[in-house]
Amino acid sequence: MITGELKNKIDALWETFWTGGLTNPLTVIEQITYLMFIHDLDALDDTRAKEAVMLDLPYASLFGPEQRQYKWSVFRDLPAAEMFHIVQNGVFPFLKTLGSGPDSAYSKYMGDAIFMIPTPQKLSQIVDQMDALYASGLAAPDIRGDVYEYLLSKLSTAGTNGQFRTPRHIIRMMVELLSPGPDEIICDPACGTSGFLVAAGEYLKEQHREEIFYNPARLAHYNAGMFTGYDMDRTMLRIGAMNMMTHGVENPAIQYKDSLSDQNTDTEKYTMILANPPFKGSLDADIVAPGLLKVCKTKKTELLFLALFLRMLKVGGRGAVIVPDGVLFGSSKAHKDIRRELIENHRLEAVISMPSGVFKPYAGVSTAVLVFTKTGHGGTEQVWFYDMRADGFSLDDKRTAVAENDIPDIIRRFHSLGKPSPSQPAAVPPLPEGEASGSVEASSVPENHLPGSPSGGAVERSETERARTEQSFLVPKAEIVENGYDLSINKYKKTAYVPVEYPPTSEIFAELRALEAEIAKGLEELEGMV
Repeated sequence: MITGELKNKIDALWETFWTGGLTNPLTVIEQITYLMFIHDLDALDDTRAKEAVMLDLPYASLFGPEQRQYKWSVFRDLPAAEMFHIVQNGVFPFLKTLGSGPDSAYSKYMGDAIFMIPTPQKLSQIVDQMDALYASGLAAPDIRGDVYEYLLSKLSTAGTNGQFRTPRHIIRMMVELLSPGPDEIICDPACGTSGFLVAAGEYLKEQHREEIFYNPARLAHYNAGMFTGYDMDRTMLRIGAMNMMTHGVENPAIQYKDSLSDQNTDTEKYTMILANPPFKGSLDADIVAPGLLKVCKTKKTELLFLALFLRMLKVGGRGAVIVPDGVLFGSSKAHKDIRRELIENHRLEAVISMPSGVFKPYAGVSTAVLVFTKTGHGGTEQVWFYDMRADGFSLDDKRTAVAENDIPDIIRRFHSLGKPSPSQPAAVPPLPEGEASGSVEASSVPENHLPGSPSGGAVERSETERARTEQSFLVPKAEIVENGYDLSINKYKKTAYVPVEYPPTSEIFAELRALEAEIAKGLEELEGMV
């Protein structure tokens, strides 16, 4: 989370723009974004140069011999007037040449970048303040996302239209659930600042570095072809393109496109979709692609996006997407149709229910993560449910770090699905026939013994052996169908209760009589004192 110190520095930077005559919040955000990109470009060039030296590989700097003065580390130390001239007449035209050609994401969205800081003195002041921001941790990806969100909060439209930044640890969880490989084609149809795409790229660097970076064909795919993002906010597109480049992706396909309209013709094109689409209520049906309405006839964006994801994925492609809770239990025909489509015609693998505080302080909406595979011919046999209660942060507006965190357990258990347990403990008592919800006695609930746990050291049970009272469990498809394709976890989760034992009635009456006698004796003593 962004700290108070960092907020104060951003506010001071905002005030500097304001006093310089730039009063439009969107303009200020764009100018700050450009300067962040210029700073990051310099840092990226230095990092790549050092890596090339360590690996004994040749490296051609992004800045040619005539462009060294365009580096942040060079022009920031120049006199104000000279710095202003270089940034205005050199750096900004240079930004428009980045990328692999005139159609690259950077050329496209930096092509209309305009330098609007009015005076050399203001530029010098702003550069000093930006340096102070970076000294306070702005380079860190998580802090970067929070800074973007804080900047956007200054817009009068911030937080409307269902657009909320996805916390980076939730993004990382979703990426790890899908475990992308080096040959993936990944898309986020509502990419914003490209958080999902960046996280997927970083995961691939960590897990498949040699497979990608020592294979020319895969490296070319990683730099141009693996990542696609769509958005309708050009500022977000600029930020997203810059974000991808500073994370080492040379030419991602970050495009201006209304994903739900006829403008988007992508069909069976991607192997993976990671997304948190906007939940902004209803759209004009006239602008929605007719093919999506055939799957579920509705104006609700959260349902239409699910239909879109299924269309965009290749057969065998996988998706991990965030949906509002209403998608799980909504009773309208459109709600049931999209859930039926996922379960009957494809393979729905998991429903991870998240606490409502995950998106605070920006929103208190309750959400869930759906994990599915496009098959075109069904395949859902049972669905894994997980009740996330903690994500490593407090669930209030402060969102401070806490010890409780279910995310590692979610990832571990999801990847263990279908694997037998290392031992065969006593079988879990089956649910009574026809009973899908309610309560059971605590004595019937097996303990969750982890390896080496003090409670007995037993080997952890597989998911198939876990009871409905536990944090995660499996529900067969037939039961879900019987319940009208309801995917809310409370529909299937059972609550354990501890029976309360009371003493015999005779003992209770004896205690009451003894108490009554004690009270009477006290009254007699009190009367004697009068």
